[in-house]
Amino acid sequence: MKNLSRLLFLFLTLTAAIAACNDDDDEPVFKDSTNINTNASLPSINGVADDKTTNIRAVAARLEMPRLRNTGNNLFLVHSIPGRDINYCVEWDCSLKTQRWSAYRWDKSNSDGYVGRSDEFQEDPLIPLPYRTTLEDHKRNGHDRGHIVASGDRQRSIQENEQTFYLSNMHPQLNKFNAQGIWLNLENRIRNIYNKDSFRDTLYVVKGGTIDNGNYTWVKGEGNALVCPKYFFMALLCKKNSDRTNGGYAAIGFWMEHKANTDTNFKKYAVSIDRLEELTGIDFFCNLPDAIEEAVERGYSDSVWKL
Repeated sequence: MKNLSRLLFLFLTLTAAIAACNDDDDEPVFKDSTNINTNASLPSINGVADDKTTNIRAVAARLEMPRLRNTGNNLFLVHSIPGRDINYCVEWDCSLKTQRWSAYRWDKSNSDGYVGRSDEFQEDPLIPLPYRTTLEDHKRNGHDRGHIVASGDRQRSIQENEQTFYLSNMHPQLNKFNAQGIWLNLENRIRNIYNKDSFRDTLYVVKGGTIDNGNYTWVKGEGNALVCPKYFFMALLCKKNSDRTNGGYAAIGFWMEHKANTDTNFKKYAVSIDRLEELTGIDFFCNLPDAIEEAVERGYSDSVWKL
């Protein structure tokens, strides 16, 4: 990890004095001294970004971001198009060569358009070469290259869609879980029901598969073996300014075993964020003020989420 540490040191030195973040969303800035689990409380952040003017710490403080592990073996990857808002972010485990989660947001500004699928699967240029996965690793291992941020979720521009085809945004997924199964079904529900102006002003999304505590197996094709999660999850936080309950925030999680499954009864897989945190070991939506975070994470409303 010496080369990785040197790379991170040089990058952070370059960006330490930059105060601006490419974020044109009107997200509130919370100043709550009692909230000690935010990413802002981290002494430093191991992060790299496409746009070298990006303030990594400011991105980590966005509401969609879970609490970063931020050890020497993890990288916070920030994908964006220079001059535009953040596209999505990834926490990458360099030891396992796999992602822990992808996080992104939807609002009125980034939900229009349809550019189609680039289908240009490629290595992630932000990850140092020794810690990347390759196209060969994904060949003939019996699994799809399963998107975490779906191609259909980033349709505003060709470049933003192309970034969803980085291998860092993939987990091996069974075809009848992914392209013909519950993962696609739930992605479509989020896109077609929850990502609407009538439902949200901003929708914050975290998705991923389990890579901790032995909740994964290995699959091998023509290249190196890849981590294959035993479970997949989605965590959603909705902000609706017209709703004064809990500051206008509501949250829900979904938890699914990785197996062939074409179910559309999503209520069976719904869990509170508190429960999802127990299952995954991930602290979701840690940048909310504690009082709001505790309120929205302890449960969810079937009627709010139309279950």
